[in-house]
Amino acid sequence: MSEEGDDQRMEPGDVTQWGPVTGPEPERPAGTTAAGGAVPGAGLGDGDLPTGQPGYDALAELYDRRFPGPWERPLDRHSLDAFADALPRGGTILDLGCGTGHVTVELAFRGFRTIGVDPSERMLEIARKRYPSRTWIPGDAHFPAESSQVRAAGPIAGIVARFSLIHVPPEEIPAVLASWSANTLPGCRVLVVFQCLLEPDLDAQEFDHVVAPAWRWNPSALARALDAVGFAETWRVIVCPDEGHPYPECHLSAVRR
Repeated sequence: MSEEGDDQRMEPGDVTQWGPVTGPEPERPAGTTAAGGAVPGAGLGDGDLPTGQPGYDALAELYDRRFPGPWERPLDRHSLDAFADALPRGGTILDLGCGTGHVTVELAFRGFRTIGVDPSERMLEIARKRYPSRTWIPGDAHFPAESSQVRAAGPIAGIVARFSLIHVPPEEIPAVLASWSANTLPGCRVLVVFQCLLEPDLDAQEFDHVVAPAWRWNPSALARALDAVGFAETWRVIVCPDEGHPYPECHLSAVRR
């Protein structure tokens, strides 16, 4: 883990290994941007899982093998590009629910200071081994206000929460979003990505997830929850289901008023 106050922007040579930590030699040169990642549709439900919802610690190595890069579909990359293009280079971005760190590091390649946050210690171990010069801290979807690394980073320019709010029970979402608002300044941008439901009379609905309990959100309902704590929606994109993705997905961006 980097020392407090160190420059967290990515430099050539920061990546020690690309691909599964226990897998073959990396193919991606340091300092380049990934054009793709896991095979589209690759998932965790192909018969090699323990029963029940064991959590990300138990499935960290399997997750890492199945998702060896940051993107499953091109729009994943394009939405992150649109989010990042609206931020000042050199600003600090929190990746809440960073997993094994691929997206956190993609943002560092774009010139940002990045801090990856995840509740799974095993996922963080994999991220630390692959990207030892990055900052990785344990935490959930709440803003990690007590972290010395976050305090040392100064004002947060952006927050990314890709498929992490889905594991927060709906009744807890307002408090999570309020913690984001309470610890950011006007102009901070957020990008939330989640499996969504399009039925207008439903705000949220639990759905089958092989790792942990999860909920889909109506995009307008989540946008209203963000607006209630001071984040105004700037854009959203709905991605249709496909062979490997049984539910539509929403990429939702908002800015702190």
